[in-house]
Amino acid sequence: MKDLRAISALILREMTTTYGRNPGGYIWAIIEPVAALSLLTIVFSLFFRTPPLGDSFILFYATGYLPFMMYTEICGKISQSIRYSRQLLFYPPINFMHAIIARATISIITHIIIFSTIITGMNFAFNLSLEPNYWYIVSALTMAAALGIGVGSCNCLLSTRYPVWDRIWSILNRPAFIIAGVIFLIDDVPEPFKSYLWYNPIVQIIVVMRSGFYSYYDNNWVSYLYIYSISLFLFVIGILFLHRQHRFLLNNL
Repeated sequence: MKDLRAISALILREMTTTYGRNPGGYIWAIIEPVAALSLLTIVFSLFFRTPPLGDSFILFYATGYLPFMMYTEICGKISQSIRYSRQLLFYPPINFMHAIIARATISIITHIIIFSTIITGMNFAFNLSLEPNYWYIVSALTMAAALGIGVGSCNCLLSTRYPVWDRIWSILNRPAFIIAGVIFLIDDVPEPFKSYLWYNPIVQIIVVMRSGFYSYYDNNWVSYLYIYSISLFLFVIGILFLHRQHRFLLNNL
């Protein structure tokens, strides 16, 4: 019960500080991805007649960009959990797991709302007549959240222990948007690069998401076990070392 109260308090704090203090905070959370999707649609529609899949540019990019954004945002939020709640973590009722769970919870809920709002709005605005496969959509969002939590937990350890890691990760992560398959289909990539990209879990997550909107798009090669195994492994490693070192990390921030 104490754990639930602590997590609930941290969630309310996160909601207030992240969205509540800025005018239209929650609205901007939706406007930003809409603006990004609009830009992608405008730019690529100038050079190509049709998108790589289907006949709607904005739907194609939304099915790639939204799960990618969910992963990156959850990862980023969790990686800063200890720094963000540093002062509160000195109090015995609150520990680092409460901070991670609270930030993960609010991020997941926020991005599910963003995803649902944008897809519903697109369906009405562009008369897409969508017939989504909810199993694939939920699976993709769940895997994106799991991967974000796993990578974020390791990054929380590394960025708290080694502040320079934030810059290193930022550099390493810059090509992620390009190689994740947001703006292209992995099916169109020639070998051997296609096989290399298969090992990128984000690519597989986006494939699952797109198969939820394009019934003819094949996702049989996707390995759910692979994605969840990576996510669980990274989460366990991050949490294990955080459990051992979080007091030391707090005192040296």
